[in-house]
Amino acid sequence: MLHLPFLYVAPSELGGKGVFTGQAIEEGSIIELAPVIILSAEDREAIHQTRLHDYYFQWGGDRAAIALGLGSLYNHDESPNADFTLDYEFKQIRFTSIRKIEAGEEIKTNYRVGDKDMRLWFEAE
Repeated sequence: MLHLPFLYVAPSELGGKGVFTGQAIEEGSIIELAPVIILSAEDREAIHQTRLHDYYFQWGGDRAAIALGLGSLYNHDESPNADFTLDYEFKQIRFTSIRKIEAGEEIKTNYRVGDKDMRLWFEAE
């Protein structure tokens, strides 16, 4: 697992907790390589009955992945400052900045990446 050493978790205006940066991050920087625990389709259905429902990523069709590190704590934004890529070969999620992120700013991704019509399980602002 690799992540920038100056990332931290704090309360988010979006609700709950979020990931923030203590130093500026330049556009195109890798923020984190988060290893994942891959769940079967059956396990994915089971976690819908738990609090983990809000923290998994779709993985290769009907499976799910729980991101370790800070990976499951990045909040959603329709105008994100970071993007994520599912790396099936290395079984990790790569989080990358898509613009300069200032010190103290929350790092946010768009959960709909690759599927702009995806229906979110919460009210997006």
